[in-house]
Amino acid sequence: QVQLVESGGGSVQAGGSLRLSCATSGFTDSRYCMSWFRQTPGSERERVASIYRGGANTYYADSVKGRFTISQDIAKNRLYLQMNSLKPEDTGMYYCAAKASLFGGLCASGQLYNYWGQGTQVTVSS
Repeated sequence: QVQLVESGGGSVQAGGSLRLSCATSGFTDSRYCMSWFRQTPGSERERVASIYRGGANTYYADSVKGRFTISQDIAKNRLYLQMNSLKPEDTGMYYCAAKASLFGGLCASGQLYNYWGQGTQVTVSS
């Protein structure tokens, strides 16, 4: 059973940086898309960034391109999200998520994720 546990959230002023981490376990192979999503009260969950566990495919929401970087350390079973130049609109609950995928190209879709962490809160003040 895949398990995901996020950490690293907190409060920061606009322009600052945070690094989120997701501890992962239970993967049987490398054929998974891994993503970070975020959600604020009253809004739909938004896919922020994705990476293919078995390769280098990465995808980013337009709102975070050039500011956020998704990465992974397979040996340490960790997924990361480095967030720089944070803005108040980046505030939200951030979730680590995973779905099985035969191909890295399928990570372009933010749909059909079936494994989720409990979330970590990020608050950016102006």
